[in-house]
Amino acid sequence: MIAEALAAYDLGGRVAVVTGAASGIGRASAVLLGAVGAAVVCADVDLEGARRTAAQVEEGGGRALARPADVSDAGAVDALVDEALVEFGRIDVMANVAGIIAQASVVELDDDTLDRVLAVNLKGVFHGCRAAARAMGAQGSGSIVNMASAAVDAPSPGLAAYGMAKAAVVQLTRVLAVEMGPQGVRVNAVAPGFVETGMTSRHFTGADGTVDEPHRTAVLEAVSRTTPLRTVGRPEDVAHAVLYLASDASRFVTGQILRPNGGVAMPW
Repeated sequence: MIAEALAAYDLGGRVAVVTGAASGIGRASAVLLGAVGAAVVCADVDLEGARRTAAQVEEGGGRALARPADVSDAGAVDALVDEALVEFGRIDVMANVAGIIAQASVVELDDDTLDRVLAVNLKGVFHGCRAAARAMGAQGSGSIVNMASAAVDAPSPGLAAYGMAKAAVVQLTRVLAVEMGPQGVRVNAVAPGFVETGMTSRHFTGADGTVDEPHRTAVLEAVSRTTPLRTVGRPEDVAHAVLYLASDASRFVTGQILRPNGGVAMPW
């Protein structure tokens, strides 16, 4: 029974593409998928960061490639998936993790900022879903994992653009799950709560890149008090959710939103 349970998470012989792989949740996901056997294409606009992630995968005994990719560019994402197919012959996992954030109230949010957030966080996920679905549909199998957010369950002042995009990702996930299920492709999303990453470190990082440690401690303690578990997330916490949805352990799961959020939101 134990061997069977462990085998469900084995991605040996499979190929995963991870966007946003240069840091944070994307890096943790790429490294974990590689650790359980997948060949990983690490994609990011930050090519050097993607290369460092690919190196981590290889240090763990896995196979990895680093590729530049601006997910807001449909052609770039199509080329990314095509390259994975040429290099490895298949694509089994598409983890659409790449994202950006911009903080502004609705009345202060300008169109350029709105368009930029939607281009990456919504259209970028759509581009990844479409390219992966075409490839996976042709081979009759695969798992697409999209990155949503706890912002889909609770309104977050100042994050209208981000929340709008992530809510749309949830609906995209559900629609694609229905469309692709008959072709053997599963589509799910992960909606994390507050996770300490480069994105969230904006709360306590100065313009020069230095971290205000007392302020960091105060922010993390304040956030932790809002969750039943009294803690904040780590990238690895979300990566384990990505692995579950990518693997055969979730073979009967599609169209679902997995919420590693410390209990900050508990929707039906």
